[in-house]
Amino acid sequence: MRMKTIALFVGTLLLASLPALAHHPFSSEFDKNKPVTLNGTVTKVEWTKPHAYIYMDVKNEGGKTEQWKLETASSEYLAKQGMKDTTLKIGEKVTVNGYNATTGDHLASARMLTMANGHSMQVCDPKEDGGPAK
Repeated sequence: MRMKTIALFVGTLLLASLPALAHHPFSSEFDKNKPVTLNGTVTKVEWTKPHAYIYMDVKNEGGKTEQWKLETASSEYLAKQGMKDTTLKIGEKVTVNGYNATTGDHLASARMLTMANGHSMQVCDPKEDGGPAK
């Protein structure tokens, strides 16, 4: 009976720790030497854990539209900053300052977001991910 209790306890601890194991520090996926400024249109917002994601269409220098995936802080952190899952609207024009992925894909860590009305907000948690604040 005691072995079953210990096994159940260890199993519960492992399951509870999975979200933490899935999380990563900024430097494991993004390059602080590759800043990007993206001007584009919001196409999708995923209010998920451990990060929320903003997808946007951005025209490259050649005029071709590229879809970018922008990783933000957790939805809990964003809510503390006053952002809700309904704050960004599909089709809204935004500017995002962030850092490109080390892979060079159209993936970036969003740090600051500026809406069309000029309102800016920090969408990263540098204390949590160890990346730059802006």
